[in-house]
Amino acid sequence: MEHWNLTIQGKVQGVWFRKSTQMKARDLGLNGFVRNQPDGSVYAEAEGSVELLKAFEKWCWEGSPLSDVKSVITEKGAIVGFSDFDIQR
Repeated sequence: MEHWNLTIQGKVQGVWFRKSTQMKARDLGLNGFVRNQPDGSVYAEAEGSVELLKAFEKWCWEGSPLSDVKSVITEKGAIVGFSDFDIQR
């Protein structure tokens, strides 16, 4: 089990990115959250196996159908113990 922090940059706000991210994370069985950032990026924290986190990171490069992802910055973090994958407002 690992905890990853991901910052996704590009056209990622106003394009259903957070909802699509939540759906993908839940499909993969990951827990954590996703939120918009004031600078126009999207930030997510996810916990799960390395294999599933890699699949999630790969999906973040694709994003929602209307998004245009320019970069995904991934860093390891400390386990929090999330119980679901939520959208933070």
